[in-house]
Amino acid sequence: MNPAQDADGTAVVATPPGVTRAVLVGVDLGPGHAFDPTLDELALLASSAGDATVARVTARRRSPDPALFVGSGKADEIKALVAATQAHGVIFDQALSPAQQRNLERHLGVPVADRTGLILDIFAERAQSHEGKLQVELARLQYQATRLVRRWSHLERQQGGIGTRGGPGEAQIELDRRMIGDRIKQVKERLEKVKRQRGTQRKARERRGTFRVSLVGYTNAGKSTLFNALVKARSYAADQLFATLDTTTRALWLGEAQAQVSLSDTVGFIRDLPHKLVEAFEATLQEAADADLLLHVVDAASPALDEQMAEVERVLAEIGASEVPQILVFNKCDLLEASRQPREGRDWLELHPGQRRARVFVSAATGAGLPALRQAIAEHVAARGEAGPGLAAAAGIAEALSSPPETSTNTRTQPHA
Repeated sequence: MNPAQDADGTAVVATPPGVTRAVLVGVDLGPGHAFDPTLDELALLASSAGDATVARVTARRRSPDPALFVGSGKADEIKALVAATQAHGVIFDQALSPAQQRNLERHLGVPVADRTGLILDIFAERAQSHEGKLQVELARLQYQATRLVRRWSHLERQQGGIGTRGGPGEAQIELDRRMIGDRIKQVKERLEKVKRQRGTQRKARERRGTFRVSLVGYTNAGKSTLFNALVKARSYAADQLFATLDTTTRALWLGEAQAQVSLSDTVGFIRDLPHKLVEAFEATLQEAADADLLLHVVDAASPALDEQMAEVERVLAEIGASEVPQILVFNKCDLLEASRQPREGRDWLELHPGQRRARVFVSAATGAGLPALRQAIAEHVAARGEAGPGLAAAAGIAEALSSPPETSTNTRTQPHA
């Protein structure tokens, strides 16, 4: 028998010692429900959390099974796959109820996590600032209050594990509801103080008349790389989901407008971002809602860019930022095939009939298109009357911003040849 195979001939993926081996499960529930048949994004999330994907399973149902979500037959299939691949646990691409999670763990014999729990685990690992840690703690406590999420007991390590990350030094997850409730109250009070402090800072910027620009977009669209390129900063940027969680603000001098603006890099969005996490990050996301201009950064090379743009728009509406003026920044154009390269550096994209939005094509990694982006930001500054006399006096800028020319309309989302 090949040593890389189990007794029944199923291939066993080799993983380093101490790394959690996970089986991924996605269920197609029909129209109106998000479903990724490849489970690629869930695999990236698992990788970001330190887990190794050893198998993927998809299923189709009209509605979730109340007890096991996937039904007993599919649950038996997953159980056999867990045994064949020597997996340590199972991750579902949809949210599970506490009862479904408990039933699945009993049936499969291994810990089970859902998409919500996995995202919360990643946020808990990545948060660096005091505020960010408080925000994540609140969201995790609210999630854990309705369920018992067990950590891996058979792996002696300080980090990693499906369901809950961390080693024995971490606060006991078996805290009763009253203790969790008391902690939630404490964290909310501390976050309220942070919220007031941020409000004071925003009012100070408003008194100074600072034009505020915020970067928003789907996670891993390149926001932090673009932020560093624009303000010559050294914020952490990596090719991974949720590389940065804490808002960073720097001054950006626009020679094109002879004006200085504040530029903020915010947390990335993702499909099915837990509502409790959106609530917890209210203070941080308020930077986007209070901005004078949003730079909606899009991964132009992503095959799912339409869905990603729609998800960002949904979250912006949820936090009250849907009416803030936007520039679409199609990033990573250096990764596009020659046939998909844009004809021009700037154009207009028709999102819906009669609704157009300015679009700029850039590559934050190479610097291509950044002068056009700076010019586009400067025009918005000029339209508000805060630019120097040279640009502010340019005829028709404000009118051009609100009424894009018919001849430059591009109704396709994808960059075109």
